[in-house]
Amino acid sequence: MNRINAGIIGTGFIGPAHVEAVRRLGFVNMVALAENGQELAQRKAEQLCIPRHYGDYHDLLADPEVQVIHNCTPNHMHFQVNKDIIEAGKHVISEKPLAMNTEESRELVRLAERAGVIHAIDFNYRYMPLVEQARQMCRDKGDVGRIFAVHGSYLQDWLYLATDWNWRLVPELSGDSRAVADVGSHWCDLIQFITGLTIQRVFADLVTLHPVRRRPRVEVETYAGKVLQPEEMEDVAIHTEDYATVLLEFDSGAHGVMTVNQCAAGRKNRLYYEIDGSKCALAWDHERPNELWVGRRDGPNQTIMKDPSLLYPEARDYAHFPGGHNEAYPDGLKNFVRNVYGQIGGSRSGNDFSTFVDGHKEIAICDAVLRSAAEKQWVDVAY
Repeated sequence: MNRINAGIIGTGFIGPAHVEAVRRLGFVNMVALAENGQELAQRKAEQLCIPRHYGDYHDLLADPEVQVIHNCTPNHMHFQVNKDIIEAGKHVISEKPLAMNTEESRELVRLAERAGVIHAIDFNYRYMPLVEQARQMCRDKGDVGRIFAVHGSYLQDWLYLATDWNWRLVPELSGDSRAVADVGSHWCDLIQFITGLTIQRVFADLVTLHPVRRRPRVEVETYAGKVLQPEEMEDVAIHTEDYATVLLEFDSGAHGVMTVNQCAAGRKNRLYYEIDGSKCALAWDHERPNELWVGRRDGPNQTIMKDPSLLYPEARDYAHFPGGHNEAYPDGLKNFVRNVYGQIGGSRSGNDFSTFVDGHKEIAICDAVLRSAAEKQWVDVAY
């Protein structure tokens, strides 16, 4: 396969994970990065061993050697940066959310399809072996049967304290929804991907558990865990949700419920779902990613371990190590970029990755959640 040259814009928490993932592929060169200013760009380039750096992302867009660009900027920049990447004729891999609202996300889908570039969005949980196994059991193999109901949660504790702070707490930077848009969107995408069902209506209850938080007077990088003194902080009113419960109705008539909480003590990154079907039930927990629970009425329950020899062939394609050799978060991201770059390089076909269309759908769900919470009633999702 011919080597592909890539660049990246934004190297905070998630950017280095993208760099590591593409390097594991073996045929992608991460040749350039862009950051906010030359000094930061140079420092990040040295840390990540990337040969070229730019203090303005427009200069990266003009680099003729770069074929693909990863957009790992903060949320409020996604629309404009994605738009500029497309207009530069580069393939684009964007972090979520795709944009700040459905008007912007719909425009990006239109621009990307008209330009004929590969467009992908990072819903990386799709690409873990037992998630693909669950998808096969629900959709292609018929093991689960008719889906009665779906329930689950996405729980974290990184914003547990009123002194915990991150730019995602600022609506102008992150969007009008926080917990649902930030992590609930992953849960909704995963459920629709696994089951093949589409969320049609929502009824949402949103709660701000910390109406006032203490913000550092200096910038703190995500998950940095820096301990600040009281005089280094100031009170800020919070207007986005820490907690949400959302009732769901799917296009099949099935129902479900999702709970999201970023103030759940002890839950570091627990994305959990249970799918109840007419033949069996499935359950999976991201904090135990190498186990898939299968529940049965008339027989013993089962735990499927992540072992390529025990999985359907389609799921085996996402498992790269023998049973007992665990695979987790970084491997999902690697499988995602493998599928995207395989499409770009011609070794894979079928668009087996999440695209801007999927990103637009998740924003539409978040918009419906916000409207439902404000109106206190069921709201149709306007895709």
